[in-house]
Amino acid sequence: MVIVFQTKPSILANGAVAGPLEKKSVFYSYFDSIVEDERWNQKTNEQGHSKMILEACEIVMKKADIKNTDVDYFLSGDLVNQMTPTNFAARDLAIPFIGLFSACATSISSIIVASLLTELGASQLSVAGASSQHNAIERQFRYPNYYGGQKPATAQWTVTAAGYALVGKHNPEYPSVVAATIGKVVDYGDTNPFHMGGAMAPAAFETITTHLKQRNQKFHDYDLIMTGDLGKIGLQILKTMFVQSGIKQDELQLLRDAGAEFYGEDQAFLAGASGAGCSAAVYYSYIIQQLKTGRFKRVLLCATGSLLSPLSFQQGESIPCTAHAIELTME
Repeated sequence: MVIVFQTKPSILANGAVAGPLEKKSVFYSYFDSIVEDERWNQKTNEQGHSKMILEACEIVMKKADIKNTDVDYFLSGDLVNQMTPTNFAARDLAIPFIGLFSACATSISSIIVASLLTELGASQLSVAGASSQHNAIERQFRYPNYYGGQKPATAQWTVTAAGYALVGKHNPEYPSVVAATIGKVVDYGDTNPFHMGGAMAPAAFETITTHLKQRNQKFHDYDLIMTGDLGKIGLQILKTMFVQSGIKQDELQLLRDAGAEFYGEDQAFLAGASGAGCSAAVYYSYIIQQLKTGRFKRVLLCATGSLLSPLSFQQGESIPCTAHAIELTME
């Protein structure tokens, strides 16, 4: 489903924070803040996760020179059970809250909802984004951290990061959300939680193809098409799918993945980065900066999410996935 925003809501401010290991990220210089303690000096990983969300949102509001009482909605989610870190952050922010779960695609689904509220005139300002904290997420979806199990080369590293954006009425001086595609749930029967990129690639292919077709666009209409956290292997699978569909190899140079690039070529992170905070931190730092400076004029951001839970995995279920996309332009 493709939505075209007639009023072109704008991203008026952005903020991204990350943990200590994320100093190794190639996007490090674009982040607003790096903390030296994975737990943000809190007692638990989940409390640190919540603190990280608060810090990212406070950076957004400080940049826009507004207070929490000026914001109409807070739209966010994470990967912990019942999104408790986000819920507690919402409690402290004291902003009307809509919790969203699209797994790692929440970085985009939250912006879509914020843009819809703005388009309808129901919101003047909304803060939207997503986050992840390595220790809290890894122990839920993979082996417990203390188990010390060897991960295969297809596995990805959950980042500790949060990225948020302030969405408001159109302002030509800022990047604008001109269209969005809400993706379907796609399931190719993959059951391996250590190969998320392969599971999510078909969902990214479905959403990007739908967006381009319904918008009557081609790859070269964009300066960049970036997926969220397919990682190195998932990105290659996605490129293969596009080649098989008739897309030329030279056009695929425009296709990049935040997870594949996040830690550069450091093999310690295996197939790359993942987590709801991966795409959020890259999109709402590096990408926004490139739009503001004029390097990019039109980008398509497509975040992917694997919709499994610890229970569904234990019961032997396959991994249904989704992908949502937004088209950003800079006048």
